[in-house]
Amino acid sequence: MTRFTGGCLCGRIRFIAEGEADFPHTCSCSQCQRHSGGLTLCWVEFDKAAVSWVGEGRAPALYRSSSASSRAFCATCGSSLGAVDDGPTVALLLGCFDDPQAPGLRPVAHAFEGSRPAWWKVDAGG
Repeated sequence: MTRFTGGCLCGRIRFIAEGEADFPHTCSCSQCQRHSGGLTLCWVEFDKAAVSWVGEGRAPALYRSSSASSRAFCATCGSSLGAVDDGPTVALLLGCFDDPQAPGLRPVAHAFEGSRPAWWKVDAGG
């Protein structure tokens, strides 16, 4: 079984995600932009049951960002970690992974391309 690890900037919040990564993608929606301060975020989804919050801080703090999801962050250092949906999904930010280049994490799609500036191009190739 594939095992991914990662955490926040200060290391207080750590996670282990086991199993197949689902729908690695980039997103330029306005919520992702406000959440991160960046123009695009890179996400990968896992079943909630496959993600364990470990480390001193345990589970991240949550901010209710929509009717179906909450943004996850470290209450100590403020690092964004992802989103915890009301449904069975946790979406983690690729920048939080110990090895963001691990097989299975490379984005395969880009959501909300129309929300990114015209000069911001995503190269889906090699």
